[in-house]
Amino acid sequence: MNFVALGETVGKLSEQFRVKHSTIEWSKIYAFRNIIAHDYFGIDEEEVYGIIKKHIPKLQTDLQNLID
Repeated sequence: MNFVALGETVGKLSEQFRVKHSTIEWSKIYAFRNIIAHDYFGIDEEEVYGIIKKHIPKLQTDLQNLID
């Protein structure tokens, strides 16, 4: 459910903020939220795991850079 919460938060960000920090793929985060929340076409656990392993470390770094 953390991915749903993350996606919900992204959906509440202003367009101005998202444009200013356009190196983060906000639309993909929100789309991933939709897949998890609505179980579109069934959820492939291996695909979700692959997405997490591939993209979460960079996202974590990008978000930490916003905080710093």
